[in-house]
Amino acid sequence: MHFFERKIDPLKQAAGFLLAAVVFILFSALFRWLGWFSIDRVFPWSIATAFLLLYAVFSSVMSLNAGGDLKYWGRAIYGFMGLAFSGGVAAWLASGLTVGEAQSYRGTYVIISICFLVFLSLVNLMRKIVAFAEREEWNAPRRRKR
Repeated sequence: MHFFERKIDPLKQAAGFLLAAVVFILFSALFRWLGWFSIDRVFPWSIATAFLLLYAVFSSVMSLNAGGDLKYWGRAIYGFMGLAFSGGVAAWLASGLTVGEAQSYRGTYVIISICFLVFLSLVNLMRKIVAFAEREEWNAPRRRKR
């Protein structure tokens, strides 16, 4: 079975992306504490937004297998909101900066949220177009006699 043919629950996807984001945030804090790298204070916010964008793209692509299931959409949106909140809390705890204090990350969160909804809508539209094209019967045009 191909990877993208699997049906993975969006909440499990969000939990996996949150776990990965927290691991990256902890490693970046450890590296900064050990003095191995000079990491900017807003770097945890970069990690949180990067994994939020990855979830948005991955969840949208995985929604192709969900069919016309609105349950998947709802769970994907709840997963996105949970990941945005939890990733934000993890970034806040690691950096000590709120989303408003972390330079332009509030705007980035808003843009990624809008993009997520656009991604889901585009995938749904593509699915409907393909289903319509598969239902249509195509007949070759008739040739005129000259």
